[in-house]
Amino acid sequence: MPDSHDPLRSLFREAASAGQAATTPSPVAVIERRGERHRRRRIAGIAAACLLVLAGSGAALSAFLPADPGPTLPATTPSPAAPSPTSAPPPSSTTTPVNSMAPPSNTATPGSSMSPPPGTTPPRSTTAPPLGATGTSYPTTSTSPTPPRSPR
Repeated sequence: MPDSHDPLRSLFREAASAGQAATTPSPVAVIERRGERHRRRRIAGIAAACLLVLAGSGAALSAFLPADPGPTLPATTPSPAAPSPTSAPPPSSTTTPVNSMAPPSNTATPGSSMSPPPGTTPPRSTTAPPLGATGTSYPTTSTSPTPPRSPR
């Protein structure tokens, strides 16, 4: 049976009634700011977690994917390449130097009026290793077909 004349119980009731009288509810603006701050923190936490998941999955994918996928094949069937010379003419004193040779007729030089059709790239020009005399090289042109680029 509870004792109704307990001094500690009466002190607690007195303190509760004093605290209740002194309290006032917070203004609505303060409560709204507190809620907005909580919402922003929650969204920032979710965004950070998403970024960590994306970064982790990207790192895992890069670890599992092969480093060199191999050569990529052209999208279209390449046209037959021009046959390359199997032997070079012997160098003589009557031949013209390589630097004064005119470029092949199917390639465009910088500044010339010939330009490749839109959507294609000009053929690549490579130089073969020296044959015969030292320092003499013969220009060769290798054309690699490139598929037309689609507009984005």
